[in-house]
Amino acid sequence: MDTMTATIERTTATTIAPAAETPRERAARFVWAGTRIALGWIFLWAFLDKAFGLGHETEAKNAWINGGSPTKGFLTFGATGPFKDIYQDIAGATWADWLFMAGLAGIGVALLLGIGMRLAATTGALLMVLMWTAVLPPENNLFMDDHLIYAAVLAGLALVGAGNTLGLGGVWANLPVVRKYTWLK
Repeated sequence: MDTMTATIERTTATTIAPAAETPRERAARFVWAGTRIALGWIFLWAFLDKAFGLGHETEAKNAWINGGSPTKGFLTFGATGPFKDIYQDIAGATWADWLFMAGLAGIGVALLLGIGMRLAATTGALLMVLMWTAVLPPENNLFMDDHLIYAAVLAGLALVGAGNTLGLGGVWANLPVVRKYTWLK
């Protein structure tokens, strides 16, 4: 390597090297990571309870593995507002059950592991907005409820790279398939 190339490489490395992380930035990274893990558990727990009837919200006799439908009860009796008829029409449909459960499991696992944050945030936010439309108008507000807040938090998690702290996001991002298809990040 000639001296000119070495000088350029040193200068480039110096100018693009990240600044030292402040205690505040470090704390923010861990708050986002903790939020990611907590939200991942919410999604995964919903999947586990509906799949196996763990008795929290779903009784064992209504578990998905025992022939119950994870969408039928809520969409039949809980849906309100302008989209009520649409949701009642798909209540208990096999395709709706599979999509809902795959979404809960996939989003939950991705968030817990810190992988596929863009995909998990996008699908999670879509699921939250769909669930919000199923209960319009919300019970305690004209339009705002926890589903929209969760959707915003999911977007924040992806934007700040929350999977890199206490997660496998960095390893995941370096996989050849993820480098090729960046939407998998």
